Amino acid sequence: MAGSRCHRSHHLDLSCCPFVMTHRFGLLRRFRFNRPQRIAAALLALFLAQGLWLTSRQALSDRDYQYARCGRETWERPSPLAGYYTSCGNIHDGIFAYRAAGLPLTLNLLWERGLDRFRKPEDRVVQTVGLTPISSWELRHQLTHVLFLLRLPFLLGGCLLGGGLWWVTRRLYGNLGGYTALALYCFSPAVIRACVQPSPEIFAALGVYAAIYTCIGVAHAMQGPRRRWRPRIVLLTLALGLAAASHIAALPAAALLGLALMLWVAEGRRSQVLPIVLAASVGALVLVFACYGFSPDAFSYVFRSGAGFLSISASPVTRYFSALPNAGTAVAACAAVLLYLGTPHTRYFGNTAPLLCAVVLFVIVMTGATGMPWLWAVPFLLTFIGGAFADAYESPRARLALGAGAAMVGLQVVFCLLSLPQLLQ
Repeated sequence: MAGSRCHRSHHLDLSCCPFVMTHRFGLLRRFRFNRPQRIAAALLALFLAQGLWLTSRQALSDRDYQYARCGRETWERPSPLAGYYTSCGNIHDGIFAYRAAGLPLTLNLLWERGLDRFRKPEDRVVQTVGLTPISSWELRHQLTHVLFLLRLPFLLGGCLLGGGLWWVTRRLYGNLGGYTALALYCFSPAVIRACVQPSPEIFAALGVYAAIYTCIGVAHAMQGPRRRWRPRIVLLTLALGLAAASHIAALPAAALLGLALMLWVAEGRRSQVLPIVLAASVGALVLVFACYGFSPDAFSYVFRSGAGFLSISASPVTRYFSALPNAGTAVAACAAVLLYLGTPHTRYFGNTAPLLCAVVLFVIVMTGATGMPWLWAVPFLLTFIGGAFADAYESPRARLALGAGAAMVGLQVVFCLLSLPQLLQ
């Protein structure tokens, strides 16, 4: 089975990590759009279709107004209020979601302004009051696709996270393990909800997942020549930067978990692990500073606001696994834990790492700002499920395991589709 050499080994092979390039343009040279890729693309298309269906039935809300207005301000002009980065104030949890929400609107208005040069004055879309152009919010009746433009970056972020999850699980566990994890992801109501409203959570989940698996890739590269370290460290810096810019609390969570896993893997090189993680974290903060337009006051407010304060609680675990829309995933998680505890050959690094990450992230709660670290844990939980079931699919009772896995995925699909109308509320 493809990927068996990766998921049977005690440590992860570098070539198994989607966030690590073995050589320049290596991923492009090796990319094939064969049957496994087409199946994964079909699942992601179903995920996107659910998000677009929900978007077509949503109405613009006050939250949309906030992200549209303040997101555009981050690109177009500074806040008119002295001492604040935007008219929403100094954004303290994560600037990336505002920039992502505002960019399509800013580009759309630039496009419409260009086309207005060829329209009659009475037919122009972007009218002005005096010298001040009307905002996207006031244009919502002329530009009927404002809501779609607001949702598009978050839907694309969800698709990127799904693609990363597929690549990791397929390389580690083979096609069937990848299908199991991706199918559960594409029919996860919690993930879909995060993609159809402006919020930093889906980008934070993407950044944390990418950063931790890149940390593992860097640790594995440290067993080889130093020339292979640099591109992976740069990639780690970008992943940590995405996590930090999405939600400042995501940076310590990803850096500490990644550090622990690197120390596990980097045998003989452990003294160099901490400097690498610290350097990447500093680089990530520089990227966050750039996202704030190199404004010292707005950037420093992130640390003065206490947005990164965290605590521990079991309530997110209870809420997630007791929610009926997550029934298929909950049953699959219980089965995966039983397989992990009951079969020794399942307890290897490739399964243990995502399980530990999921457990840690599920019990973290925000105390200084709003946030959902439990959502960051979902990709790791699904990775663990895919790995545990991949071992079961190769056992002597493979047909029984395949039937059970299909039943759990089918259960999740049914409950997800039934719960979609509730996500509109």
